[in-house]
Amino acid sequence: MKYLFTLFICSSLLSVFAQNYSEDIAPLIYKHCSNCHRPGEIAPFSLTNYNEVASWASTIKHVTEIKYMPPWKPDPKYQQFQLENYLSDAEIATIGKWVLNGMPQGDPSKEPAFPNFPKGSQIGTPDLAVSFTQSYVHKGNDIDEYRYFVLPTNLTEDKELIALEMRPGNSKIVHHTLFWADETGKAHAEDAKSPEYGYSGGGSAVSLDNQLPGYVPGQKPNVFTSGMSQTIKKGSDLVLQMHYAPSSVDESDSSTVNLFFAKKPAPRKVQNKIMLPYDLVNGPFIIPANQVKEFHGVYKIPIKVSLLGIWPHCHKLGKKWEAYAKLPDGSQIPLIKIDDWDFNWQGGYYFNKLIVLPAGSEIHAFASYDNTSNNPVNPNDPPKLISWGEGTSDEMYYLPITYVVYQAGDESIVLNAGNPDLKNAGIEDIESKLYPIYPNPIRNQNMVVGFVLNKDMDVSFSLCSVDGKQISLLQSKQYYLQGQHTLKFTIPDLPNATYLLKMTSNDRVWSEQIIISK
Repeated sequence: MKYLFTLFICSSLLSVFAQNYSEDIAPLIYKHCSNCHRPGEIAPFSLTNYNEVASWASTIKHVTEIKYMPPWKPDPKYQQFQLENYLSDAEIATIGKWVLNGMPQGDPSKEPAFPNFPKGSQIGTPDLAVSFTQSYVHKGNDIDEYRYFVLPTNLTEDKELIALEMRPGNSKIVHHTLFWADETGKAHAEDAKSPEYGYSGGGSAVSLDNQLPGYVPGQKPNVFTSGMSQTIKKGSDLVLQMHYAPSSVDESDSSTVNLFFAKKPAPRKVQNKIMLPYDLVNGPFIIPANQVKEFHGVYKIPIKVSLLGIWPHCHKLGKKWEAYAKLPDGSQIPLIKIDDWDFNWQGGYYFNKLIVLPAGSEIHAFASYDNTSNNPVNPNDPPKLISWGEGTSDEMYYLPITYVVYQAGDESIVLNAGNPDLKNAGIEDIESKLYPIYPNPIRNQNMVVGFVLNKDMDVSFSLCSVDGKQISLLQSKQYYLQGQHTLKFTIPDLPNATYLLKMTSNDRVWSEQIIISK
């Protein structure tokens, strides 16, 4: 009897403290996974509710334990960045225990609401949107492709760019994108030589130093703050290098790029130093077959600068990256370390704080490559000699470092792209607002409501009379992420008249007039 009582107590305690989906797992999945694992995004399956997560639970346990997912490659113990997306060892253990204990759901009422992700821009209303003029068909031959597209900006004056946002037309195949502003017309001339839309093999047509922020799936666009910007000259073309992932069927793409400009002077010019093979102290950049090689590049900084970010890049032979700054006094500042390079998961990484480097400091960057048969993703079987090239079966030593010229006080500047101070950034004009309702007049009780938020917040929607009295609560308060959103509502059967649609947050109310005319 005593044994049974003890067993009962132990079982009860286990049930109390065991992990459950609603309280322990859903917050992790919705924060770290669902941005890509939801309908319309790049991930191959959705993780938006208990049933979906439970059906993939064993896979989730495995890929999180080997730290393949979430795909955050920099070592967080070496340097910290904005918008980091990785699970701690304790969180990984929580997922594993939940799966081993049978994936209990727990009390559904305690599950956090699924995030309301933006359906449009993740930042707000862009100042300029440039789009493909036609669709491009990526061939279904199971080979990836690099292709350049030239999009005229038609700017009549210089603009100070503070954010660039890629909106992929086909998220199945857009692997990543690099951008440049070209004021010379060289890229346009290169494009004119190709009978198809866009052109290939034309990286030399753009100035690498004019590189703009890039795009990888799942990363929120960076917003330059504290008076920082990149200049896009009038008449410039926006040049995109699109990396399309392999596909077994033809896939078409027609993408759009949103540009955000400073509304007040942003005089601190963001620049890029790109470390290339000519910076190597142990070149040339040649990787013989059946060899593992490490290349060491050094760049000596001529003036005092403040670093914003760093973007290591190589291809499928790449294994490791490490970069640090060596100061004139001999001390070192870690910049980035990636011990398990994965070509499929690369990006641009922006520091949490500006990193100040005195004149005479040196950037040391080490990249390792495995050109042997032991490399499971080696594109050549058997291995062959590899040198520099843009194709996936070629290789690169390519390290953009983003910086501004130092100003007093940079040591205390904190960067925050996750929830930027848009007023400080100069894009407060992208204020939270409710767009005009469509259709209007309303004839069949259905309406489309568009709105934009300049930060994450709770909002609710109600239908009111013109004197402000609530007639119907259309949606109680829900949490929406920064960006553009679209909702559809069916309103009550009401007499023909003029009404107000109200959007309410914790500290403000927006309204749009609507007319019901049946």
